[in-house]
Amino acid sequence: MTGVRVAGVGLTRFGHHPERTGRDLFAAAALRAFEDASVPRSDVDQLNYGNFMGAIAERQGHQAPLMAEAAGLGCPATRYEEACASAGVAVREAVRTIRSGEADVVVAGGMERMTNLGTDGATEALAIAADDLFEVNAGTTFPGAYALMARAYFDAYGGDRTDLAHIASKNHENALDNEYAQYQRRVSVEEALGSPPVATPLHLYDACPITDGASALVLVSESYAAAHDLDAPVAVTGTGQGTDNMALADREHLARTPAAADAAATAYGEAGIGPDDVDVAEVHDCFTIAEVLAIESLGFFEPGEGISAARDGETTADGDLPINLSGGLKAKGHPVGATGGSQIVELTRLLRGDHPNSDRVSDATVGVTHNAGGTVASAVVHVLEVAE
Repeated sequence: MTGVRVAGVGLTRFGHHPERTGRDLFAAAALRAFEDASVPRSDVDQLNYGNFMGAIAERQGHQAPLMAEAAGLGCPATRYEEACASAGVAVREAVRTIRSGEADVVVAGGMERMTNLGTDGATEALAIAADDLFEVNAGTTFPGAYALMARAYFDAYGGDRTDLAHIASKNHENALDNEYAQYQRRVSVEEALGSPPVATPLHLYDACPITDGASALVLVSESYAAAHDLDAPVAVTGTGQGTDNMALADREHLARTPAAADAAATAYGEAGIGPDDVDVAEVHDCFTIAEVLAIESLGFFEPGEGISAARDGETTADGDLPINLSGGLKAKGHPVGATGGSQIVELTRLLRGDHPNSDRVSDATVGVTHNAGGTVASAVVHVLEVAE
């Protein structure tokens, strides 16, 4: 089984892009990835493209060949849809394809346009990632669903809104120097606590924004990287995926996310590492409580201990295990079909040393990304390491 290297990465700035189409956004991210990789487009064997709501937001299905054309590719192209984990799955399948020997060069990533729908339209579109029969028809939205998970966590383990406000403030601080972030502004703990409620106990600054953006990666086999003398020091050494019951009512515990734990166990096993070996992580913080659930599912903290990690300084930029140095979904933004790819872009830059926050983890050699779909009915985890 051949190893996989990240040869190049590309992003658009995340935010509001009313003047740009989805194909324009993905083409821009792909262009940056190719420039970073120094890999000719003619060498690309396939495109793995993540997108969730394009048929609603842009009235455009069958997006994969469209995005291949926009990126200047003539290879087979496939769209992957796994709600907010769409790009994570696209990358995972790219890694598996290269490992199998079926391809040497795969472009993976994703795109989403959301802001053109407005808040009500985007909320309605996102809701189809929940169980339509038993949740959506009852009026459940994702702020409400994650509020239920937060309440369940507080009931089971303790914690309060102040703990969540520390997570929001931390991630906004991390985004200050990230040129791709939607919000490059500080949010104090007091400001987060004073923001209006969205779904109690979650308030405005507990939620990620509605976002447009795209991500792209050029992944190559180790043999291809060696033959073409590529500067590709970051390897994908582990990848895992997990699944849980869709509806919250069908789950054993609302304050745990076993799909993420299963994905992490597989990824750690492939990489031959454990949680204690991880130096830095990018996790799916669509809501502040989601970061808590993620860092516990990844094994960084025991159940009930992750809630105070930001407040205690353990997961801040200067802490023992920095989490979401990109700003996370909370401040960097969450164009759902692109997010899983963007996490790997950010982590690659952190490990290579060319991210604005790389100085915070200058000795880091092992990183993890955690990408979730819906209320973590789907989860994808990747392990990235600086190759020796």
